[in-house]
Amino acid sequence: MSDGMMQGVLVRGFGGFYVAAAPDGTEYTLRCKKKFRRMHLSPLVGDEILFIPGEGEEHGWLEEILPRKTECIRPPVANVTLLLVVICPSPEPDMLLVDRLLVRARLQGMKTAIVVNKCDMDASLAEEIRAAYAGAECPVLAVSAREATGLEAVRALMQDESCCCLTGQSGVGKSTLLNTLLGLNLETGDISQKIQRGKNTTRHAQLLIRDGIRVLDTAGFSLLELDAKMEPESLRHVYPEFTEHEGCCRFTPCLHDREPGCAVTAAVEAGEIDAGRVERYRQLLAEVRETWKQRYS
Repeated sequence: MSDGMMQGVLVRGFGGFYVAAAPDGTEYTLRCKKKFRRMHLSPLVGDEILFIPGEGEEHGWLEEILPRKTECIRPPVANVTLLLVVICPSPEPDMLLVDRLLVRARLQGMKTAIVVNKCDMDASLAEEIRAAYAGAECPVLAVSAREATGLEAVRALMQDESCCCLTGQSGVGKSTLLNTLLGLNLETGDISQKIQRGKNTTRHAQLLIRDGIRVLDTAGFSLLELDAKMEPESLRHVYPEFTEHEGCCRFTPCLHDREPGCAVTAAVEAGEIDAGRVERYRQLLAEVRETWKQRYS
């Protein structure tokens, strides 16, 4: 590393500037060099970087973006190793969005967990989700940020990860959860009673570092497209529930889309795999097939 060069992590960006945190917690404001534009490479919150700090009131320069472990498009963040998908009783959970998020995370090698917040309002939702995802290799954690219950299990999952990300619909309480988990004071919002939809209080992604835990606070969202380059045959491989049934279908390959003699369909009928989870898989498969057909148009 050349003289004056430091290593850090990008914690937020604003108006063409970036803020990097050094290992000791000191923050530095940086500008991005033009070479990144020529490389078609945009810095992302969560990026591990090399930079030269500025002197006095002068900004420093971002010199190099180190290789990324993972990269998300919405929200645009890097190096997430654990994705925590937050849902709650109100707003009503969008389970298709949950499954999209789990698919994208698994395709990049991220660990996943579903956090059911606001269990003080309705404790039954967590049990329903736990039953539905029993074979999905995705822990389901029941918490109440308001009452500060169930948080130790979440903290234990986050403790050893290089970077965690809480995501999900607006209004599920991600910022409230982070406040309670890490002793922060992030802005929070209420649910619109008219449309039962959350108000976005997090407008830009930022990386929060507290007590050895790195976690991204990101804006909530409700739409997420799957990768246009994804082959339809690959979708089934990110559903752990299907693994023990692979090779047991009448036809090979079987995409588990109502083909005659499909072992996954038989497992649903036998109550071994959640019917809703498979129905949503088939919805996503239809989207992937359509996108795959149009990839050259």
